[in-house]
Amino acid sequence: MQVDALVIAGGYNSDKLQKCSEVAKEALIPIGDKVMVEYVVEALEHTPGINKIAIVGPNELQNIFAHKEKLIIAEEGKSAIDSVINGLELLKPQGRLLILTADIPLINPPAISGFLEACQDTSVDIYYPIVPREANEAKYPGIKRTYVTIKDGTYTGGNAFLVNPNIVHKCAEKGKRLVKLRKSPLALSSLIGWRFILKLVTRRLTLQEAEEKFSNLLGVKGRAVISPYPEIGIDVDKPSDLQLVKSVIERTRCTYE
Repeated sequence: MQVDALVIAGGYNSDKLQKCSEVAKEALIPIGDKVMVEYVVEALEHTPGINKIAIVGPNELQNIFAHKEKLIIAEEGKSAIDSVINGLELLKPQGRLLILTADIPLINPPAISGFLEACQDTSVDIYYPIVPREANEAKYPGIKRTYVTIKDGTYTGGNAFLVNPNIVHKCAEKGKRLVKLRKSPLALSSLIGWRFILKLVTRRLTLQEAEEKFSNLLGVKGRAVISPYPEIGIDVDKPSDLQLVKSVIERTRCTYE
């Protein structure tokens, strides 16, 4: 599968991460001899099937990636969804688009390739990876992630999407509405449906039912991909995450030369 890739590197640090670094923006947090977003770009560059790569983020990215002439850099939007649209307009992908966040510095080519290989049905508009708890804890014992238990198992979400570019604008407003409603549990519950929530909290919800609900809410066809690679879901959003990735990178000193 040949795809273009878009890395979302916009957005300021959360209050928790302000204590970890004096760098003002997430993508620019230094880890080892690089900043966070460089690890994601490097993994993409060494993944077979990745064509053009674009990054949406702060102006500082222009200097960091000045030596990479083929890399496309777009201005960050007011929200993650706006940033995706900005990147999409510059990248102009001809086929499927792989979207990743910049805060997954442990991501690697096998994790990316494994996800793409599982996304062969072109009738699906959005693919999303989920990682089993046992896969996370087997490779990174003691790691703290947010998990959801359903009838099929216990999973944490990944930080990547493979999307049909033609549905991005269609889903943008609906996506913004869902994000906005997250601060209003009652309104969000009414939209999602109490029966669905009840099945979720009692762990009787199936993965297929979750996929169908997601698809209906956005008006597209979505599908989850169970990934055995924890790196696709280990994002840096708290001090313990940053400490983990620093220790892993220091220990492995992974290069693609």
